[in-house]
This record gives sequence, C-alpha cells and structure tokens, in this order.
Amino acid sequence: MRKHTAGLRLVDVAEHAGVSIATASRALSGAPGVSEAMAERVRAVAADLGYVANVHARSLASGASPGVGLVVHEIGDPYFAEIASGVLEVAGANGRMVQICHTGRDPFTEVAQLRALVNARVGIIVVAGSGHLDRDVQSQMKAEVQGFESAGGRVAVIGRHPHLGVDAVVPANVQGGRAIAEHLLELGHRRIGIVAGSRRLATMADRLAGVEQALGAFGLALGDLPVVEAEFTLDGGKEAARRLLDEHPGVTAILALNDDMAVGVLSVLGERGIAVPGDVSVTGFDDVTVAGHLSPALTTVRLPMKEMGRQALELALLPRAARPRRRTAEQRLMVRASTAAVRGHA
Repeated sequence: MRKHTAGLRLVDVAEHAGVSIATASRALSGAPGVSEAMAERVRAVAADLGYVANVHARSLASGASPGVGLVVHEIGDPYFAEIASGVLEVAGANGRMVQICHTGRDPFTEVAQLRALVNARVGIIVVAGSGHLDRDVQSQMKAEVQGFESAGGRVAVIGRHPHLGVDAVVPANVQGGRAIAEHLLELGHRRIGIVAGSRRLATMADRLAGVEQALGAFGLALGDLPVVEAEFTLDGGKEAARRLLDEHPGVTAILALNDDMAVGVLSVLGERGIAVPGDVSVTGFDDVTVAGHLSPALTTVRLPMKEMGRQALELALLPRAARPRRRTAEQRLMVRASTAAVRGHA
C-alpha cells in the first residue's frame, strides 16, 4: 500500500532504500554515477512510497525554470490551437518550454497524459478544455492534480472543473448559449435543430443551459427541439447535420455548439443544395479565426481563446493562493451572414 505523498521527502526515499540522499537524487533524476541496478531499486522504493520529486525545489537548485505541460483535447481544433498560442506566448516571455499533450477527447487518456507530464517533471500543468461530468474521471483527475500540487507543482485549468479546486479561467458558456439562441429566436426561428458534442462535457452542459434559458423566455423548452450529439469535430458536425436533416427536414435553423461542427453543417447543407441563410440559418460557437472568412461568414459567439491561454498560464505562474482564483472569459455575439429572419417573419 502506498503512503500518502504529502510530506514525503527525498530523505525518506534514501532511508528506505539504504542509500545517501545524493545517490537517491541521482537515481531519480537519471544523472550519471549510479548503477542501473541501484537506480532501479531507488525508483522502486520511491514508487512504493508514492514519492514525487519536488520539481520546483530541484529546478531552483539547478538554476533552471521548470517546463510547462499543456493538455488539450484536440490540437487540430482551432479552438485549442488558439489557446495554445496564448500559453506559448506567456511561456516564451518567462523562459519556459511547453510540452503539449493531445488527448483525442478521451477522458481516461487525459488522466494518463497528466501522469506523463508529472513523470516528465514539468513544474506547471495547464489543462485546456471542458471538464468531464463522469465521477470516475473526476476522481482520477483530482488525485493526479492533488498529488502534483502537494509535491510543489502548479495547475491551472481552462473551462469548468470545479472538482479540481485549482485556479481557473472559465468561459462564459451559459451566457454565450443564451445569446446565440436569443438571436435565432428573435429572427423568428422556432424549428431549430441543435448540433452538440457529448453532454458528459461540462462545456456542453453549460452551453445547452444557456440555450434553455433563452427558449424559456420564448415559452419553449429544450425538449421541444431536436438535439443531435456527435463528436465535437468537423466530421461530427457533418454526421449530426445529416441525421438532423434526415429526421427533421423542416428545421429553419441549425445551432451548432462549436465552430468546427458548424463548418461541418455548412458543408452538408452545401452538398444538399440547401441555401444558407435563405433556407436554413446556421450558427456556431467560439469564433475561431476562419469563422469570419467562410462563405457565408458564420454567426457565432466569440470567446477570447488566445487570452484564455495567456491568463491560465499567468495564474499558474503565481504562488498558490489560499482559495482557487477564478477568471471569467467574456463572450460576444458576432452576427454575420449565415443567419437571417425566417421567411414570413417581420
């Protein structure tokens, strides 16, 4: 049974392994001067005790700045690419290298990537992307984060991860969901189809909550509208659009809950000869760089993604506070050419 990592020191590992502190340090850091057999024994003892080296203390002793680990769901998604650019900018200004891990939107891969970054001895981890509502995932994430921070590391997140208890930059997803839905409703749309990612993601839950608030003000409920879940990607948007159009051919608007999915929706509508916005209005969410350059330009919700990346790393560079800090990233409705009033609406 492993002991709790809090309070464990290098001297404890050395004593249990029967070696000097210097030998234990060299064995755990991979430095020369220790036989492989001895190094293996020290590492085994450290693993048994649950010891994680204090990356800050070691970095200060060596005069080096510890690296930054960035965990993203999908590096090919412009949303995460823009966040990463903000993290890289702040890291560069502070003389730190960034190691980027890509989870492919698999929550258990995300946990494994956290462990990999701890083993890679980064000093800071920024987790970009939605928290997961699955309790097992939450429990595993919390254990990894607490162990890392108790050993001297720092963690900040982008998105809603309340179970982690760390500094966070939280997008205004509820407000954005309400704003984009209100826009369509004010244009007279009532037969609205929603294209969404998994509802197990906190981001989806929050954006849908905002949509529901807007619907309620117009005497409607979310259950009155078709909601199609698919992968939170361009291909997922295509799949969801095909299902939506096949099963609900009368929709006058499609509300996609991220821009990547919206691009997929536009592609399918083009394939089927459905005019946008003449026949069907389309909206997205995030306002990635390409959104304003599509044809037609995409009506969407703007989130300051690069700034979110900057703020997250800036928070993580600060000493840990008594209570987690929280920054809200405001949203802004960007009305463009992909939406218009429903036919017959004054």
